[in-house]
Amino acid sequence: MLLYGRNPVLEALRGGLVQELLVAHGVEKSFLQELQAFDIRLKFAPRIELDQLAGTTQHQGVIAEVEDLAWASVDDMLDRAEARGETLLLVLLDGVTDPRNFGAIIRSAEVLGAHGVVVEERRSAPLSATVAKAAAGATSFLPVAQVKNLPRFIDALKEDGVWIYGAAGEAARDLRQLDYDRRLALVIGAEGEGLRRLVREKCDELVSIPVRGQVQSLNASVAASILIYHALASRPGSR
Repeated sequence: MLLYGRNPVLEALRGGLVQELLVAHGVEKSFLQELQAFDIRLKFAPRIELDQLAGTTQHQGVIAEVEDLAWASVDDMLDRAEARGETLLLVLLDGVTDPRNFGAIIRSAEVLGAHGVVVEERRSAPLSATVAKAAAGATSFLPVAQVKNLPRFIDALKEDGVWIYGAAGEAARDLRQLDYDRRLALVIGAEGEGLRRLVREKCDELVSIPVRGQVQSLNASVAASILIYHALASRPGSR
């Protein structure tokens, strides 16, 4: 898989995932020095060649060939929480098919301290270079799993003592009124459509984010970031 953009490529280098690196002629010396610090052979090419390979001019002068992104298992996420001695927090995505939103949510989940992201097989963007670029390298560090059926997976989580909070703009209770000191999964729906009816019905609570402006909805990745941050910041010992 080809990965482009400076932050994603640097994170892939830090994770030891890069097999080959292509750099545009004329990139600044300071960036070259960053790349050379990883002791990997650099191949140089005209910028137009990188444009053609990436299918975009937004590669920032570097393309890496990396191993294809692989789905993790839910057990990886449970192990991640246990190894850290932390209370589980998962992010479930219901129909988030835009790869940039998908990647941005992975990035926020990793940065803020969630233990994994779970999507449904038929209702998600695939793990791709676009997702990896939007995630700015977070796909190298955060488990992302795929399940056959999200409602059934929610049932299994509930049987295991995990509470399910679904994001819904019209929910009567806002994020300040819920208890986050428990094993928890936050469910984020698709922009415009929101959560499917069956997914909504399986949530223990529906939660809204208070808004003060005239626009009454948030981008899915922004809503996810706010909810993840608030959930973790509300737990004892987080400050």
